[in-house]
Amino acid sequence: MSTSVSRPAAVSPAPEVVDAARWPDVAAVPRCSAPRAAAAEGILRHALARLPLSVRLPSGRILGAGGPLLELRAPEDFHRRIGADGLIGFGESYMAREWEAEDLVGVLTVLAEHAATLVPAPLQRLRGAWARRQPDEGRNTPGNSRTNIAHHYDLSNDLFALFLDETLSYSSALFPQLPAHQRDFTAGQYRKIDRLLDLAAVGAGTRLLEIGTGWGELALRAARRGAQVVTVTLSEEQRALAEQRVLRAGLQDRITVQLRDYRQIEGRYDAVVSVEMIEAVGADYWPAYFATLERLLAPGGRIALQAITMPHDRMLATRHTYTWIQKYIFPGGFLPSVTAIEDCVREHTTLRVTDRAGFGAHYAETLRLWRDRFTQHAHEVDRLGFDATFRRMWTFYLAYSEAGFRARYLDVHQLLLQRNEAAAAAAPNGTS
Repeated sequence: MSTSVSRPAAVSPAPEVVDAARWPDVAAVPRCSAPRAAAAEGILRHALARLPLSVRLPSGRILGAGGPLLELRAPEDFHRRIGADGLIGFGESYMAREWEAEDLVGVLTVLAEHAATLVPAPLQRLRGAWARRQPDEGRNTPGNSRTNIAHHYDLSNDLFALFLDETLSYSSALFPQLPAHQRDFTAGQYRKIDRLLDLAAVGAGTRLLEIGTGWGELALRAARRGAQVVTVTLSEEQRALAEQRVLRAGLQDRITVQLRDYRQIEGRYDAVVSVEMIEAVGADYWPAYFATLERLLAPGGRIALQAITMPHDRMLATRHTYTWIQKYIFPGGFLPSVTAIEDCVREHTTLRVTDRAGFGAHYAETLRLWRDRFTQHAHEVDRLGFDATFRRMWTFYLAYSEAGFRARYLDVHQLLLQRNEAAAAAAPNGTS
């Protein structure tokens, strides 16, 4: 590990008091044995010897090989949190203001680029012994799914409106050029939606099912093409605003918005579109999800999905790990790999992935623009009743996600699924 000369420690502002009733695991440093905390510190120092990252201690001493600077304000608490809860503790430590980074995305990008090797190989093999497991309520059973969705999407329509563009699209845009500009945001969202609708061959008279309404922009755009749209969501807040937007557009004769789990949908549709919803399904339920899509698809129909993905080996390594994102942002969420999607549809349906396109760099820019807008509207976030710890959590979430895409640890794909007629003919009862 290289060490530069010491510098005077920065003077930090007085930290805001964390509401212990709302944020108990942030307000209180977890219990952690001294050996475990020391092991966490040792892993950090070992990583700093080879990562392009710097850490400044309260004394002013700087550790590391150079790169984006993480300012460690409370080392003992930081190491205890990581020793007790791993990456959950890392995120909670940021929420508790125990560390800072002027270039937060830069710090997180370095960590994402080396995610597979941050923990030494011997400890990686013992992940099952030290990594926390997702609690039972995180499983997306029909009973749990609505609660898990409400945790995030029913926070406040007004909150999302502060940082989303005018389409209220909460998924990656597909920009005309990179780097993206705020002026191109809405055009980028329309471009993304239109590509999906084109992929699914949505036009006049198409019977379209959308799984995951969001705030209704895709349904509106499809209806303006002449499609008859049924769109389903588990978010009461989203459904209410989507229905208002449908009425304002005068498209209530072409769009039906339903509060319904995907497993409860009936009927047959010429096209099915779903944007970044598979991430909320959960790996245990992927077979049921794709079997439902197949059941709902009319002969000759097309399915267009937009999905956030991760490398297959990392997906397998982390499949049973409980993460900061799952605890604070998306309970029950889990990202598939493209390989996992292809394997699942092949094993459980007659569907096949017949086209796919990745555009992760566009998601990194989407998240950057969201984070910029969220930061600009901090006072409005406060007025909506969200406290400073929430703002810090949300900033970390957006930066953490952006870093994943910049490091290419994450990607986003648009995929076309169609029935394989040979497989359908060979199925025990056929598929019609």
